[in-house]
This record gives sequence, C-alpha cells and structure tokens, in this order.
Amino acid sequence: MKTKIQACIIDDEQDGRDYIALLLENEFPEIQTVFQASSVEEAYIYLSKNSPDIIFLDVQLKDGTAFDLLSKFRELDSQIIFITAFEKFAIQAIKNSAADYLLKPINKMDFIIAINKVLENIKKNKGSSGISLSDNKISLPTLQGFKLTNINDIIRCEADSSYTTFYLTDKTKVIVSKTLHDFEEHLIRYNFFRIHHKHLINLFHLKEYIKGKGGQVIMTDDSVLDVSVRKKNDFLARIDFIE
Repeated sequence: MKTKIQACIIDDEQDGRDYIALLLENEFPEIQTVFQASSVEEAYIYLSKNSPDIIFLDVQLKDGTAFDLLSKFRELDSQIIFITAFEKFAIQAIKNSAADYLLKPINKMDFIIAINKVLENIKKNKGSSGISLSDNKISLPTLQGFKLTNINDIIRCEADSSYTTFYLTDKTKVIVSKTLHDFEEHLIRYNFFRIHHKHLINLFHLKEYIKGKGGQVIMTDDSVLDVSVRKKNDFLARIDFIE
C-alpha cells in the first residue's frame, strides 16, 4: 500500500533522471520515485494505468515531446513539473497546466521551491475535496461527522447521482455526499479501479471475473457488478499490475 507521495520521472537522459531521483532522496524523503521513462510510449503505458502524485516531464523525449504525451490524455490528476533546456517552452508548459517548470541544468534551490509549491498544491487538493488520507486510512464525511475507515476494508464504492455509497468488509455501508469521481482520483493509487460509471472496486477484494461483452465481476461480499465494454480491456490489463 502507498504510504509516500509518488513521483514519476520522464526524461530522455539517464543522467537527468538520476539527478532528479537523487535530489528527491536527499531533500524530500517523503517522496518516492516509483517509475522512470525516456520515451512517450513508455510513459503512456505507465500513466494509462497509474496516477502518480508528481510527474517530472522533460519537453524533449526520445520519440516525441511532452505535449505529444499529454495529448493522449483527456486530463491527468498528477502535478506536472516540466523540464526543458529552452525557456521558449515555458509558455506552452503553462498552457498545459504545469504546476511549475525547471530549466536545465536544474538548479537545486529552484528544484526545492518547485517541489514545495507542488506539495502545497497536493495538500490543498486533498483538503478541497473534503477527503483526507493518512497512511492506509480515509476520512469519509457523513451527516453526523466523519468515519475514519481503513482503505483495506473498502470492498467497493457505488455512485448514486451526487452521492457515493461505500461497502465495507464488516457488511456496513457509508453514504457520503460526494461524487464517485471525488474519490476515484485518490483511491486508484490504492489498487482501486473504476469498472463502470457506477462502480469503483478494490482489486484486492475481487473474487472472480465472468466473461461477456463487458463481463461481470464478483466481489468478496458476493456482489455481482457489470464491467462496461469501454472499460473491459483496461480492466483486464490492470489485473496484471496489482501491486
């Protein structure tokens, strides 16, 4: 389970990737480098299945540009720090919702300032959603207050208009006045997957998959849920990457 902030480094130069990883290790031990890539293709495969908190993204990659990569996604929930040797790319980086950008060679103080800015953004984003995460727990706001719940104990989440129902291992339900999307961006880091517009499931509680046009899953609480046709291939691929 994730206990640290996760970072992904995408740079066509090994030295550049190593330097960023070293800076993170020395200056920000609470941030873990979970993936490195040198090309658009490698990065796309990873990011289509994972959502790191921070992406360090070099503008010039082996098989294209950072903007080629970003064009493949409708949106990314990650904080993006662009890296470039050319200041002319700064405006384009900003237009692509960059949290910040760093010029090569990377200055240590600029790096620290950028990371602190990103960490503040992450903190604000978690706070603004009304959802907070601490290690393996999530605080679920309710009408009476909140319920501190172990993420391992969440079997699935079900959308109902602007509400979300959490189904827990103790057979209780928690209804929260937040949309499923509000929780999805946080819980996918803990091996949750949205199999349908109504269903976000904990892959650790997946018991069986039944073939079909989209197929169905059976969870450990014996609930049977539809997998949308649009999500089927990504879901089956994701099963191979359960951590």
